[in-house]
Amino acid sequence: MKVVVLGCGGSSGVPMVGGQDGGGDWGECDPKEPRNVRTRSSVLLQMDNGEAVLIDTGPDLRAQLLAQRISRFQSIIYTHGHSDHVDGVNEVRAVNRVIGQPVQAYGTAGVLAEIEQRFSFVFKPWTPPGFFRAVLEANPIEIGQEITIGSYAFTFIDQHHGYAGSMGVRCGDFAYSTDVVELPEQSLRALEGVDTWVVDCFQLTPHVAHAWLDRVLEWRERIRPRRTILTHMGAAMDWSMLCATLPDGVEPAYDGLSFHLPDPPRRRLASP
Repeated sequence: MKVVVLGCGGSSGVPMVGGQDGGGDWGECDPKEPRNVRTRSSVLLQMDNGEAVLIDTGPDLRAQLLAQRISRFQSIIYTHGHSDHVDGVNEVRAVNRVIGQPVQAYGTAGVLAEIEQRFSFVFKPWTPPGFFRAVLEANPIEIGQEITIGSYAFTFIDQHHGYAGSMGVRCGDFAYSTDVVELPEQSLRALEGVDTWVVDCFQLTPHVAHAWLDRVLEWRERIRPRRTILTHMGAAMDWSMLCATLPDGVEPAYDGLSFHLPDPPRRRLASP
C-alpha cells in the first residue's frame, strides 16, 4: 500500500490569502522552504492490486492530482462535511472519465446528506455514456463500523472536532485522523497497534477544534505508533523548525510526501 499525502494544510492553506503585498500571509513559515507550501488536507491510498481510495475532496483536488500524477481512484471516504474537505467534489468528473464509472463515496448518512444538499447533482444516477458532471454513488456507513471497500477492510473511528464531529480512518497498519481535538477512549483503543499515524496538528498551542503538538504527543504515548506524521498544519508550523525540535518518530508532513506499508489482508466480502 502506498500512501500519498496530497495536502497537509489547514482550511486556509499555507500561505494564507493576504500579506503586505497580497502575495500571501506565511505566518511563521519560511516562504523559501517549498515544504511550507500546503494545500488543503487529503490523502490517497494506492493498493498493490491497483485499487485506490481517496480521503476527502478538498478545494485543491485538481492541482493535487496533477502534481502527484494521479488520475484514478475508485472510492472516496469523507471524514466530515466541512468545505476544506468537500468542495473539490466537482473535480471527480475527470476521474469518472478516466475510470469510466461512478466513484463510490463513503461517509456517515449525515455527511453524505450535507454533500448532497450543497452539490445536488453528485448522487444522481449516472446516465451513460458520458460524464457531464461528477458522479458518485452514496454508501452510508456508521462510525465504529468495519466495512470492506474494494478488497480491503476499513475501520471508521469516532472523533470530536470542536463544535462538530469527524471520522478517523484505519486500514491495516495505517490510520488517518484529521480535524480532531478529542479522541474518546474507544477511539484510542481502535488506534492501538497502528504502525503509521497521520494526525491533525494545527498549531503549537491549544485550539478549540484542532489538536496541537502537546496533545498529539500525549496521544502518541498511548497509541505508540512507530511513525507519527503531522498534518492539517497552519501557518505557525514551520517545516524546518518542526524537523529540528520534534522527537524521534514524529515528523511534519508535506504536500507530496509518500511512503509504503504492507497491504492489509484482502477481503472477499462485498461492500454494504
